[in-house]
This record gives sequence, C-alpha cells and structure tokens, in this order.
Amino acid sequence: MKTPPACDSAVSTPGLKTNLLGLGEQKLIDFFENLGERKFRAAQIMKWVHVRGVTDFAQMTDLSKSLRERLASIAEVRPPEVVSRSDSEDGTIKWLIRTDGGSCIEAVFIPENGRGTLCVSSQIGCSLDCSFCATGKQGFNRDLNTAEIIGQVWIALRELTLPEAAPNNRAVTNVVLMGMGEPLLNFDNVVEAVNLMMHDCAYGLSKRRVTLSTAGVVPALDKLGDVTDVSLAISLHAPNDELRDQLVPLNRKYPIAVLLDSARRYLQKLPDQRRKITIEYTLIDQVNDRQVHARQLAELLGNTPCKIN
Repeated sequence: MKTPPACDSAVSTPGLKTNLLGLGEQKLIDFFENLGERKFRAAQIMKWVHVRGVTDFAQMTDLSKSLRERLASIAEVRPPEVVSRSDSEDGTIKWLIRTDGGSCIEAVFIPENGRGTLCVSSQIGCSLDCSFCATGKQGFNRDLNTAEIIGQVWIALRELTLPEAAPNNRAVTNVVLMGMGEPLLNFDNVVEAVNLMMHDCAYGLSKRRVTLSTAGVVPALDKLGDVTDVSLAISLHAPNDELRDQLVPLNRKYPIAVLLDSARRYLQKLPDQRRKITIEYTLIDQVNDRQVHARQLAELLGNTPCKIN
C-alpha cells in the first residue's frame, strides 16, 4: 500500500472516557459488571455501535435513561476521523483516516463482482522494511488500538451501506488486514478487532471472509490459532531464502521452512481441516518472476494446502 500523505497539524486530544468502540464482548461484560449492570448489556451495546452505527447513548432506547446518562458521563463511542475520501472510476475507495495523536492511516475498499473487500491497517508505519513496500520506508510510529482498527470497518460500513440493509446485503463482505503494518506485531489489538468483525452482535463476517496477512512473525503465528480462526495469508514473494532475505528481511530470522511449518500448524488447529492458506506473491520484474522461480515455488508449496494470489 502506498504511503498516505501527511495529515495537517490539527490534532484532537482524546478524552479520558472509555471508548466502547474498541471493546470486545468480554471486555464489555467486565465494564458493565463493574458498573453493577448485567452482562447482557454488552450485547446491547455491540448491536447499537457496530450493527446500527449509533454513537449517541441517548439514542440507545433499550437502555434505561439512568444508564444512558451514566454512560454519557464515563464512556464514549468515538471512531477515528475521516480526513479525506478518494473515489476511483473502477469503484475503489480510499479513506485517509486520522488517529489519536494526529498520524494518518489508509483504508481501501475494493469492489468486485458479488463481493466488496475492505483492506485495513494495523499499525502506523511498519518496522519490517520489506523492499517493495512503501509503508516500511516511512518507519514505525506505533500500534493502532482496537478502536482504530475496527473503526476502519465502522467507517466503511457507515459510508457504503444503508442502515437498514441486511448483513448479507452490505457493501463490505470481506475484510483483509493487508494495509499499513504487520498485524502479528500488534497481536492483542488485532485479535480483539478480528473477533469483533466475526461476532454475531457486531459485523457477523464469516471466518473465511476475514483474512490476516503476515510477513512471518512465527512466535505470534504459533499463538494465533489458540485465540481466533481467521483466514491466513502469508506474504511470501520469493520461493527461496536467498531471494526472500533481500525482499523480506524478517526472513533472516524466520526462514521460509520455519514459516511454512508454523502456517501448517495453524491450519491443524482449525476445526475445519479443508481450510487453505493464501500465499501472496507480488511479481517484480526481473527479480522473482523467472520460470525457475515458478518451478521452485511449486516444489516449495507441494505439501502445503494453499492457493496463490
């Protein structure tokens, strides 16, 4: 993804209220129980915020007036700010979004026949410095919090979908964590966000329609299958370690064989043993696009359930 243009210097300072947009079900349950409320309040809030897109507690009419007033004093539903929106002739939409502190990220909607894919970011910048990626050249700023990750989905659905639309008629049918940053280096916030994407009281996306892409942070990938069952994509881009060391420097720490072993272990943890990994392979002229590379790739992936994109 291209590096977004710099935001202007106007920065809003977030308040001290708890932002409920970024709380998953269990954290919402804990929040309400600490208020002396029953745990079913968590599902109510999730539906208001994520399904209906409501940010004003006063409009949440199945909550008591006293609870609404109390929430208004201690909590908020605050999505990140849209700085600009760019629409292309082919239907692609790119949002420039300001996060807490003033830095900006991008989210991109890509329409296709029968589906609409939203590409979201997980970090501001990236520390991995892959040779072909513009984000890595800007360096690493910080991890996005859960509200800033799920907020990209919230924004896209508000702008692209009629409020009364049924879930299967929504414009966004798929979400991929392939924007700015390495998702597995922001493990806890990313897991909370993807689980919200798949939760029936939030966005209700199928586990096959939420994809996490990684360059290969193996220790985190080994933990991923214990906490979620999203679809997995491996940012490979080379069929051998010598070339991948140049394109994806992380490969020097976790070489291809180690990464693919970890990816296969992830698949083995999933209840559905028919699932496949997506192998991402960006063709770079005269670098990784020779016939010998194609043969090496076929041999490399021979025993890995996968598809190549």
